[in-house]
Amino acid sequence: MLRRLALCSRFKVATGSALSRISPHFTRAASQAKFPLTRTHGKSFAHRSELKHAKRIVVKLGSAVVTRGDECGLALGRLASIVEQVAVLQNQGREMMIVTSGAVAFGKQRLRHEILLSQSVRQALHSGQNQLKEMSVPVLEARACAAAGQSGLMALYEAMFTQYSTCTAQILVTNLDFHDDQKRRNLNSTLHELLRMNIVPIINTNDAVVPPPEPNSDLQGVNVISIKDNDSLAARLAVEMKADLLIALSDVEGLYDSPPGSDDAKLIDIFYPGDQQSITYGTKSRVGIGGMEAKVKAALWALQGGTSVVIANGTHPKVTGHVITDIVEGKKVGTFFSEVKPAGPTVEQQTEMARHGGRVLAALLPEQRSEIICHLADLLTEKKDDILAANKKDMEVAVSGGKLSPPMLKRLSLSTAKLNSLAIGLRQIAVSSRDSVGQVLRRTRVANNLELEQITVPIGVLLVIFESRPDCLPQVAALAIASGNALLLKGGKEASNTNQTLHQLTQEALSIHGVKDAVQLVSTHEEVEDLCRLDKMIDLIIPRGSSQLVRDIQRAAKGIPVLGHSEGICHVYIDSEASVDKAIKIIRDSKCDYPAACNAMETLLVHRDLLRTPVFDQIIDMLRVERVKIHAGPRFASYLTFSPSEVKSLRTEYGDLECCIEVVDSMQEAIDHIHKYGSSHTDVIVTENEETAEQFLQQLDSACVFWNASTRFSDGYRFGLGAEVGISTARIHARGPVGLEGLLTTKWVLKGDGHTVADFSEQGSMKYIHENIPVIQRSSS
Repeated sequence: MLRRLALCSRFKVATGSALSRISPHFTRAASQAKFPLTRTHGKSFAHRSELKHAKRIVVKLGSAVVTRGDECGLALGRLASIVEQVAVLQNQGREMMIVTSGAVAFGKQRLRHEILLSQSVRQALHSGQNQLKEMSVPVLEARACAAAGQSGLMALYEAMFTQYSTCTAQILVTNLDFHDDQKRRNLNSTLHELLRMNIVPIINTNDAVVPPPEPNSDLQGVNVISIKDNDSLAARLAVEMKADLLIALSDVEGLYDSPPGSDDAKLIDIFYPGDQQSITYGTKSRVGIGGMEAKVKAALWALQGGTSVVIANGTHPKVTGHVITDIVEGKKVGTFFSEVKPAGPTVEQQTEMARHGGRVLAALLPEQRSEIICHLADLLTEKKDDILAANKKDMEVAVSGGKLSPPMLKRLSLSTAKLNSLAIGLRQIAVSSRDSVGQVLRRTRVANNLELEQITVPIGVLLVIFESRPDCLPQVAALAIASGNALLLKGGKEASNTNQTLHQLTQEALSIHGVKDAVQLVSTHEEVEDLCRLDKMIDLIIPRGSSQLVRDIQRAAKGIPVLGHSEGICHVYIDSEASVDKAIKIIRDSKCDYPAACNAMETLLVHRDLLRTPVFDQIIDMLRVERVKIHAGPRFASYLTFSPSEVKSLRTEYGDLECCIEVVDSMQEAIDHIHKYGSSHTDVIVTENEETAEQFLQQLDSACVFWNASTRFSDGYRFGLGAEVGISTARIHARGPVGLEGLLTTKWVLKGDGHTVADFSEQGSMKYIHENIPVIQRSSS
């Protein structure tokens, strides 16, 4: 096996160019076409989002990443995942280098096996089998282990990379290879030639001959760094080769402000050179000779030399996923080292500020929360000139860019009439806010002098992500204020100026009662997927935007509930006993009033008896007059000689002047069709038969079910909620248009005298009374 691997290795190094010509998919030229080199080295990246531009990348694999938990042998599953990710990036046109540990662990495994085998043979020959239990493995010297393990380690890498048609080459170095100018130039030349040939260099310290590190010779400036472990080796190599990015994988999630595992330890998302004094380091890794302090020093040295650095966990693939590719894609993984410190707080700090402010907000009197909302409503009209000026800037940029569709531009645009209408809605929310937080829903006497209450409380920290519609910001802010929730807002960049102005007005209103921090606007380079990872800080995510946005958030959310609907496939069923006038009005309003809305009709179900009748003809004529493109369902198409285009899927949200028409034999078949192809959003029956209508309303399992009414009535304002934070098709918490009540949850409060004890014995349970006490609701006047 090793011989075949060696032959394979020699073939690849000797014929790398030929292989590239034979397989263009893996050629450097073809890869560069997909990933052009556009960056000059000298300054590190300022933000994570820029890491996708990294051309030359060094991946450092710590001992804890490469070795198994017993420190004998390699973690093959982790290595296979890492090799796959490096090969993927290499084949994208990037230049990948690996600094690896593992030779000592691999050698230790091999030598232990040889020693035990040798001892067992000798003892079996000379001492008998009864002495086998007393065999012990002597302490193995690290240099000998490295010498025995290095060839096997490289053979393993070679075999793994071969699966991806990627060549590798081994380079062993010591401190002298960097301190001696001639040797350093030779090393540099060799590495550049390997990269040019599309070969992945695998570098390791030559632990078989390396001298022990000199004390206090760690980092002595930009031009000198002592190679005392693979952290310092990776940093020195990255700067020497002018790498864009150094990814240092270890057995911790990243850099913490105190030892990981301690109660108050917090993962640092972005680390700046001036923050060293705020860090308390813990113990070293279970293996290797470095620790987090050594990693940080090496990372800062590389950063000073112009290489960006990320320290992340490479030991838990199920948790970290494809950690290397995630980092290069700019996802929030591990700790990112940056020399550019933003002027404002990080999103984690913003979330903490919002949570603290939200708790103070929830403790205010209902009248005080109402006063904040009314003041915000006043500001919308008083400062309308400022708002419209900011909105004009956003509109000009959007129009010149040409990337927004007409419906999106319409949503982005604000007017005096919109602001006045918005202010009216906020005042309605202010009135309803007086009966929200702290309301007693149920009161029970469970024993003498022991009363149990269920009361309404805020959910906690809400993350609302919205596109295009800046009027969403004050609406959602008012609902959060009314319900006492902290709020984190992430708006689309197309409305950045308008959102900034509206957020400033919101904070001005909150300031009248000292809760300015309760509503935060995320204006940093955070990606939506990164925000969805804050599962320990955010309690509920509410997406407001396209179905694609909702689906993306639902996939990205890690342990955070998402309130929303990914699709709005709404149906209108025309029964055999429907009124033609009602049917035409309802279909026109459902489809043509605002076809891009999530509550617009997408599928029209028609009872079979209506085909080839004047009723059906009038419906078709109306749709043609309104310029609605019709798609035929399979059954409808079978009835026609010349039919419209047959639908590819009966589960389609058109979002435009298009709809599907399908034929059903009965009301029950219409229900079955909606259950199979609908999205549980809003569905309608049009009929004059009350019994048929009642069966439809009872049996159909959608968030909103209407009788002789347009699907467009599925709206918070139309429901009298004042405003809606979104529409939910979930099965728990809230369904349909979600207003103020949907942002509240409950908690149980038990009031006792200190003498009643909880007795769970069979006899003791008879003591409990469970007597319901009438709840007197507070008047909202």
